Amino acid sequence: MLRGLYTATSAMIAQQRHQEALSNNLANVNTPGYKADQATLRSFPEMLIRQLGQKNIPTTEGLKLPVNNLVGSLNTGVYVQETVPYFEQGTLKETELLTDLALINGVMPDEAGSVFFTVQNENGDIRYSRNGNFTVDGEGYLVTHNGYYVLDAANNRINTDGLEFIVTPEGNVQRDGNEIPLGVMYIENTNDLIKEGHDLFNGENAQAVNPDAAGASFSIKQGFLEGSNVDSAQTMSQMMQAYRAFEMNQRVLKAYDESLGKAVNEVGRLG
Repeated sequence: MLRGLYTATSAMIAQQRHQEALSNNLANVNTPGYKADQATLRSFPEMLIRQLGQKNIPTTEGLKLPVNNLVGSLNTGVYVQETVPYFEQGTLKETELLTDLALINGVMPDEAGSVFFTVQNENGDIRYSRNGNFTVDGEGYLVTHNGYYVLDAANNRINTDGLEFIVTPEGNVQRDGNEIPLGVMYIENTNDLIKEGHDLFNGENAQAVNPDAAGASFSIKQGFLEGSNVDSAQTMSQMMQAYRAFEMNQRVLKAYDESLGKAVNEVGRLG
């Protein structure tokens, strides 16, 4: 009976964490470049139940033989193994701001691959982002909306010297007759990326290469933003399903609790 309590409780915890991931997706439905998190549920290892003991043999010597009969397997609940970002391309929204850049996937050599802007966080580390909601700081450098520097193909900061600049579809920033290629990198396996705050992905465990070298293609649309890939209607439906599953396991837990209460207070009562 206690094992049933643990199984129902683990399911409630798993659905609660699933609900948290869905709620975060819904809260970022209007965040440019946001990639929805998908919670993956996994069952705990199954337990193989066997009957162990001894069996009397009807002889005068009173012999006993060992018993080792297979009863069957027992599942011990589920848990949220991890949350994995879903990297499908979001819809484009026109803003008419020259500092807004939408990164559009072209031909990807691998289904799990995608291209990203290269940015520099506050610690000077390289990070990747799909949010092209950029601006220009007081020194004329192109930065994200959180103030992180946008880098070029050589991992140098890009100085646009103002808000009036042109970005070609090939990803080149045109300024004073010169072209500065944006730092767009191809990640072969996006599952190797770790989502951090402020729309950044940590690629320390991922392999980032030049898109041309990997055979990947992309284009840039200036004055546009890539929207979130969260489907609000589907997310609301999944939230309702998670709530119903949580409620069902809550009822199971309550039934176990009532049965334990009767076993302690009624069955074991003397007189």
